[in-house]
Order: sequence, then C-alpha cells, then structure tokens
Amino acid sequence: MDIQLKRGLLEVCVLAELVKGDSYGYQIVKDLSEVVEISESTLYPILKRLEMSECLRVFSVEHNGRLRRYYRITDAGRKRIKEFLNEWEEVTNVYTFINGIHKGEN
Repeated sequence: MDIQLKRGLLEVCVLAELVKGDSYGYQIVKDLSEVVEISESTLYPILKRLEMSECLRVFSVEHNGRLRRYYRITDAGRKRIKEFLNEWEEVTNVYTFINGIHKGEN
C-alpha cells in the first residue's frame, strides 16, 4: 500500500478510536490491532502530527506513580473524520472504475 495513503488511513483510525473516549498510546495500539497493524513506534509520530494539527489534545494523568499521556479528540479531529468519509466515497468510485477496466482486460 502506498505509504501516504496508509499514513492517512492510520491517522483516521487513531481519531476514530479516540471517538470512543480518551486513551493512551499502548491502549490505542492494542485496540487498533483488531483492525490494522500498528506499532508504538508508528503511532507516536501520528499522535504528534494530530496534536500539531489540533485534531487531538494531550493531557497527563498519574498512574502507578508515573504520569501517563492521554489523548482526546477535538472538534477538528471529528471534522477530519467526516472529511475522510467524504473523500473515501471518491476513492471507492475510482477503485470501481479501475477495477472495471482491469476486469475488461482479461
């Protein structure tokens, strides 16, 4: 899969996971593993990009004597999911077009 496409899909997956509620890195990886393979080393740059684009907010909570970073989706993050869903309709139209031509070659 194209790296840019995969990156965009992963960003939206992370945002969609946060719609369920605030979460932290390891839990996000664990929850998303049912849908997509993602490592913590892949996740944290995505979280940073989403934070920089104001799609999520970061806050810390003490857990077992240590601070744990939690992530919360923002209105901008919810808007990004809606934009993705609108864009995805275009992608499926292109896929259907290309798949139809490809099947016609055989």
